[in-house]
Amino acid sequence: MADSSWKDGILLKITNVLVYFLFLGSNIYTVAGPSSIYYNGKETYITPAPWAFLIWTLIHALLLGTVIYQFFPAGKATIIDAIAWRFPLLAILNAIYVNVWVAHHRIVAFVFALLVSSAVTHIYYIVKKHHSPQSYADEIFIHLPFSLYHGWTTVLVVLSAFEAFGVNATHHHAGVWTKVFVFLALFFLEGTAATYAFSTPEGDLPASIAIAWSLWAIFAHQTSSKFVHWSSFAFALLALVWVLKGAFGLFSRARGGRVTLGDEERAPLVGGH
Repeated sequence: MADSSWKDGILLKITNVLVYFLFLGSNIYTVAGPSSIYYNGKETYITPAPWAFLIWTLIHALLLGTVIYQFFPAGKATIIDAIAWRFPLLAILNAIYVNVWVAHHRIVAFVFALLVSSAVTHIYYIVKKHHSPQSYADEIFIHLPFSLYHGWTTVLVVLSAFEAFGVNATHHHAGVWTKVFVFLALFFLEGTAATYAFSTPEGDLPASIAIAWSLWAIFAHQTSSKFVHWSSFAFALLALVWVLKGAFGLFSRARGGRVTLGDEERAPLVGGH
């Protein structure tokens, strides 16, 4: 750390630390609390296997690096000066979303899932459009967590929509309309993974991984309906193709050196969900 620059924007930095632990605590409660929401929540025809939610662990670990990195000059330039108060807003919205979801207020949870996704999208756009990574620290503590976060919240919006408005798979068989909406949701998620893969020449690998991870978890969990089971398998395979495309782009960039892009080229194709 250079000189006393870590004190610049100290109020926001302290706020970021506090809301991070609020955010972390809300997700820990879903695991440690008495409700066991991952096992006793509403079962829909797009509910993934409980291990899908382990992605939160990785996101939290990376965001811990983010709140530490903000105290360094390189991190401050993006986290404090560019993202600014959007991160505290995101963390508070996410904590509220988790709490209303655990309380089974499903329509309210869906609304907050949309708000969380919008907040993440705004940060994602700022980071991708205006702040290309200048170091591995930028990649790991800024671009990686918000790419994963953006992809995962897209999944959460879909899951929350089915919990709010879909049938309970425990008590109802999958009718024609349920199968249609599940197919469209899976198609949307796979298409989003493809959009990430082509958002820049090297693609957005972490966001594509978040989508593919969820699709494989849906395939693993949805065994009561053969249509849903094999549809999710097909879309999970397609999403894996986009992950491989992103991995190839990342490998090519690593071999050829960092790609420098203009603002128009760096603008992500994925909008708000």
